[in-house]
Amino acid sequence: MKNIAVLLSGRGSNFKAIYSSIEAGYITDARITTVVSNKAEAPGLQFAKDRGLNSYFVNPSEYGSRTAYDTEIIDILKSRKTDLVCLAGYMKLLSAKFVDTFKNRIMNIHPSLLPSFPGLNAQKQALDYGVKISGCTVHFVDKELDHGPIILQKAVEIKKNDTVNDLSERILKEEHKIYPEAVRLFVENRLTLHNRKVSIDYS
Repeated sequence: MKNIAVLLSGRGSNFKAIYSSIEAGYITDARITTVVSNKAEAPGLQFAKDRGLNSYFVNPSEYGSRTAYDTEIIDILKSRKTDLVCLAGYMKLLSAKFVDTFKNRIMNIHPSLLPSFPGLNAQKQALDYGVKISGCTVHFVDKELDHGPIILQKAVEIKKNDTVNDLSERILKEEHKIYPEAVRLFVENRLTLHNRKVSIDYS
């Protein structure tokens, strides 16, 4: 049984997608044991509390550095014997210590086809650039922003009159499919990482 921790800052819609996939039996032999947020009022944190999950608000203002803050979260996750960390709209950069502690065991999802349009407002970046295809990417987290090895991607066509909200909604629907899929592949030990390349065993 793999123990999953989720870090979030807001509504946690991808957290809910992973949670629902576990509840529905799509992801087996895994459980969400811990949810941590840097925002006390995050709806995703309340969702976790309502379902009896171990839920923590860790206040960044109480720590003098990113490393000190992350050390507190690391201690929580270690106490819960965490196998996989899923970032679900977590709006804080991870320290090198955090990445090293859970090396190749941290996943993130980003609303573009990385390496295109990393960082904030990826959907607006795509529209402003005029690309015809955007999408979403699940990747392992390394020490650079939106840079780690790519696990899964899904393309989303950009329509002529798309607004940022239009595109964001269509991408989000695909995020809710590929993030649980990536978690399932990890749990079932179907992912092999060599340098930057992730191989998937579908046999």
